[in-house]
Amino acid sequence: MVTRLIGLFERRGGRGRTKTGKNPTDRGKPGTKRHLLVERKGIPLAVTLSGANVHDIKMLEETLDAIEPIKGVRGRPRKRPAKLHADKAYDSREKRRALRRRGITPWIARTGIESSEKLGRHRWVVERTHSWLNRYRRLKIRYERSAEIHLAFLQLGCALICWNFIQQEFC
Repeated sequence: MVTRLIGLFERRGGRGRTKTGKNPTDRGKPGTKRHLLVERKGIPLAVTLSGANVHDIKMLEETLDAIEPIKGVRGRPRKRPAKLHADKAYDSREKRRALRRRGITPWIARTGIESSEKLGRHRWVVERTHSWLNRYRRLKIRYERSAEIHLAFLQLGCALICWNFIQQEFC
């Protein structure tokens, strides 16, 4: 039995990053897409990661399942929102049914039928939260190879956004 040191170009975990894929808008460079679910004011409820080449609709249910339960005074804690506003990328009969099974009313623009202009008053909240996350340099460019570490930094960024909201409300 011979022990062997890992050389410069050999890595135990492989050379590729996890949760990355060829970015279709950036000449095929590896990239990560973050899926964010926010409430009405822009407070993040859940965040998930996927490769840049994964379609948004595939991550809808995983992002919904990532919501932590909201603890109330009595009874069963509320885990899901009452309604969900989403853009045309999430338009699918299957996903609408999945949302209704969970007790969520879908407000999704239909592809080819409805314009995205009505949805704009709800969508800017999510885009603003994404820009708040981009304030943190570590999140704007992914430096970590491990998806778990990058997701941990994303969750820390979401916690800081929540902390800023709490400070504004009570101070």
